[in-house]
Amino acid sequence: MLIFPANFAKRTGIREQSLHRFVSRAWLAVVLLAFSASPASAHIGPPYPIMQNRKIGPFAIEVWSNPDVGTGSFYIVIDPPKGGSVPPDMRVRVAVQPVSKRLPEAIYGAWREKLLSHVEFKTNVPFDKEETWHVRVLLASSVASGETDTDVQVTPTLMGRWDLLLFLLPFLGISVLWFKAASVKRKRRKRVRLKSSNASVAR
Repeated sequence: MLIFPANFAKRTGIREQSLHRFVSRAWLAVVLLAFSASPASAHIGPPYPIMQNRKIGPFAIEVWSNPDVGTGSFYIVIDPPKGGSVPPDMRVRVAVQPVSKRLPEAIYGAWREKLLSHVEFKTNVPFDKEETWHVRVLLASSVASGETDTDVQVTPTLMGRWDLLLFLLPFLGISVLWFKAASVKRKRRKRVRLKSSNASVAR
């Protein structure tokens, strides 16, 4: 059920000025997000794990991804054994191929991110079609080498800024009602002040 904004503030205990500031700031943030989005961007939201608790030699591997049509991103997190470290010569690659094998396997190199909390490699992979793809993550270093793999479902790319604007339509409706209610209230106060002024002059 849609709550009229004037009643919304009263029911929730939020002051009108606070709600007005919230609406204004939320709209500013959303507009900036919408128009900074690229039409070729992948799905909205954080990456999700496609591999967890994998072992290659002494290293524990996790792989997070945004596997979307267009450009998919992969984040490979490498945890060394207790007291150890990831060697500086560690090389990471990601190989992808449709499960249907309609395309040959393609391999992409990953670069090491400059992070202090953990060791992470990242790469971007082009996907031309929504379907199931086989993904292999290959590690090579002086300490240990090996690979781990899985299948992922590549998802369609959103339209970018236009999808964001479409999602904002309900919020836009609430905002319009809010500003309309505020305008009506201002006019009512103005009429009350005018009547009080006229009554004072009549006396």
